Amino acid sequence: MSTFKGKVAAVTGAGSGIGRALALELAARGARGLILADIDAAAAEDTAQRVQGAGAEAEAYRLDVGDGAAFAAMASAAKARFGVVHQLYNNAGIAQGGRSLLQLSREEIARVLDVNLWGVIHGSQTFLPLLIASGDGHLVNISSLNGLMAQAECSIYCASKFAVRGFTEALRAEMLLQRAPVAVVVVHPGGVRTNIAAAAHSAALAGPAAIDPDIRAREQKRVRIYEETLFRMTAEQAAIDLLDGIERGRNRILLTRQTKWIDRLVRAMPEHYLPRVVAWQRKLFT
Repeated sequence: MSTFKGKVAAVTGAGSGIGRALALELAARGARGLILADIDAAAAEDTAQRVQGAGAEAEAYRLDVGDGAAFAAMASAAKARFGVVHQLYNNAGIAQGGRSLLQLSREEIARVLDVNLWGVIHGSQTFLPLLIASGDGHLVNISSLNGLMAQAECSIYCASKFAVRGFTEALRAEMLLQRAPVAVVVVHPGGVRTNIAAAAHSAALAGPAAIDPDIRAREQKRVRIYEETLFRMTAEQAAIDLLDGIERGRNRILLTRQTKWIDRLVRAMPEHYLPRVVAWQRKLFT
């Protein structure tokens, strides 16, 4: 049975970055239908048109993944349109910007958790019955390099991505216990060129940080370094590597050599890696 050919898949955060690249790569690999969700309706529609140009059916939805009721409505519409859903890619995510916990408002904290964690929970709970009913399901949740490694000034982002990792592994255990026909996969990207850092930068400078020139300067420098130095893999290559991993039956996929190196470091030095990360962060951003 083909992993992708003839399948129907839903992708969140499909308006740009890894989400858009996944949609197009799924179409290229023979997917029959794509359900494409993004908080930016125009961006989701643009991806849908590109997917249709690649020969697959597509339906675009404006979706705030933190809204469980809206997620459920989209799943119902997708079932009505395609009759079946085989795969869900919980890809939507946002960053918190390079600020400490005490510099974040409660609203900013809640928003990161709503998108990064509750979005994955809503999507998984809503779509799992459809994936099970398909008889050949895949649930793919996107964590992060920061789901493997903690980092200063990323506390809430790390909390959300560590949680996605644990949540996904627990769901894999549940599917194994129930002998359900769903492969559950956690993905840890790192250093992929998307707009997540720039978006976090814009959000930060629209909030309390906008009035602090020191925070503004540090945030601008941080984003420039990430975009010019650390983000090396294209979203298109990330999508190819991710789907190759799924096709090989992997349930834990690390994207980029950077992430693989960090994974080895944390495993080798679980109590001692943080001083090394802090030293690297000081050297790079100060």
